[in-house]
Amino acid sequence: MSAEAPSGWLAQEFGPLLDASDLDERQRWFVRARWFDQMVWFDSKAKTAQRRYYVLRLVAIVGGLIVPALVSLNIHHGTAASTIAWTTFALSLVVGIAVALDGFFNWGGRWRQYRRTAELLKGHGWQYFELIGVYNGYRSHRPAFRRFAAAVEALIAEDVEAYLSKVMRDQHQVEQQPETEHDPPASAQPMPEG
Repeated sequence: MSAEAPSGWLAQEFGPLLDASDLDERQRWFVRARWFDQMVWFDSKAKTAQRRYYVLRLVAIVGGLIVPALVSLNIHHGTAASTIAWTTFALSLVVGIAVALDGFFNWGGRWRQYRRTAELLKGHGWQYFELIGVYNGYRSHRPAFRRFAAAVEALIAEDVEAYLSKVMRDQHQVEQQPETEHDPPASAQPMPEG
């Protein structure tokens, strides 16, 4: 794989296609600013989220296997016992932090959502430039542009909607959790006077 920036090879691939199209300057601007820019952004975010997800999951899995093995050594005396105890403690914290970060940031879900949107944008772009698929009936890019622009905006809006609905769902779940810190247990509440 090339050491170029993620958008470098895409720009090299799509630049000549855009230049060969019959689009006017405003339409070319849209293709660059909305389709290409968003496609590269989603692709980059997907790669970042995937790396973070894999790192956190690997730490949790490997650490989760090592901690019980260290505990099962059952050494109680000497320097080795102290070293194993502190190593087990530290590794347990690292595993707990990795699991908490994974749960909080949901890198796996983000990776799948970003990858899905990036691939759908790529697919629409290539279909548009090749005038195939949903653009099959068009003789050139200019008459197909409105359909392409609408598809790009619909994909971006769908991604925003999916993100917002997840944030709202997560917020609703947080709001539905009982506030146990502030509510005393039923046995500690005063009895009604009668």
